Formats: sequence, structure tokens, C-alpha cells
Amino acid sequence: EMSTSDWSSDVCSSDLHFVKEVFMLSKPATVILGLIYEQPLNAYELIKTLHFMNVKQWYEIANSTVYATIKTLEKKSYLVGTVQKDGNMPDKTIYSITHSGIQELKITLKGFIEDFNYDLTYFMIAAFFLDFFEIDEQLEILNNRLKFLKKTKDGIELKLKGMEKLKLPTSIIHNVFHNKMIVQLEIDTVIQFIDITKKKG
Repeated sequence: EMSTSDWSSDVCSSDLHFVKEVFMLSKPATVILGLIYEQPLNAYELIKTLHFMNVKQWYEIANSTVYATIKTLEKKSYLVGTVQKDGNMPDKTIYSITHSGIQELKITLKGFIEDFNYDLTYFMIAAFFLDFFEIDEQLEILNNRLKFLKKTKDGIELKLKGMEKLKLPTSIIHNVFHNKMIVQLEIDTVIQFIDITKKKG
């Protein structure tokens, strides 16, 4: 039978972090590639688009991060820049996504949606670009997330029952219960996403 310290350690290492997978793209890279996939843009236009989308209200991307991420993506051949001249105006570099960039974006978006992380910005970013996928694939990916979330919730409920039997400190139990509520909210959200996606189809 597990001791109080064992349960506390297990909660910290397991219940609070379900996703350990390392994705190929960072969150800023995913946002930038997603926007450029929709239409070629220069760095300034990217920054304006992020401002218009109010992304910084829930995920801070500094202007310097945009420029640095573009350079990284270009070095990896996920983006290609084309210099455009416009009269006496300074030259502009317009960035387009490459085939390899599209493949990496697809893998990353799929991972962000199907897996669960208490850092919800992963899913929030991917949700912006759900239309990257065809309707059938959207439904498949969303249903995979729903299955994973339900399994996660079942695991937390089992853990809570065990913790209550051991009469662990209330603070630990409340923390894990809070995690359960977060997962339930995500379940409700994904169900709504699925309903909306079915109507689009």
C-alpha cells in the first residue's frame, strides 16, 4: 500500500503532466507556420496579424521572437523567403511555407490536439488552424482527443478514491480534484468542437 509521500510524488509526476511528447515545432513556430500556410506574409504582417487575433492576451509572443523564429524556420527549410521590391520603399521579404514545413506543421497540430497538457495554449494554438485538416480528419483527431481526455478523467477519479482511503491531506486531494475539473471542461469543449465540425461537414 502506498504511503502519503508516495501518493504525493505520484500525483506530481503523473497526474499533473500527461504529455511528455516532444513535438518537432515550438509553439511560436507552430503559430507562424500556421499563419503563413494560410497566406504568404512578411515579418511585419505576421506581427500585425498576431495583434489582430489578440493572441498576446493568452500567449505572449514578443516581436523579437517572431523574427528569431522566422530565421530558425528558414534555416530548417520550413519557410522560404522571397524579396519583393516596391518602388522607393524598402525591400520586403515575403515568406511562404515549404512542403517539409507543411509536413511538420501537420504532425505538430495533430499532436497538440490529440494529446492533453495542462498548458492549454497547445490546444488553443492548434484550434486556430483546425481547418488545416479535411473535415473527416478533424473529426478523427478531435475524437482521439476526447477518448484520451475521458481516459485521463477515469484515471484521476481512481486516484482520488485511493487518496481518500489513505486520508491524505486535503490540499493534495483538492489539487487533484481541480485537475479533474480542468479535464472535464476540456471534455465539454471538445464535444462542442465535434458538434460544430459535424455541422460544417
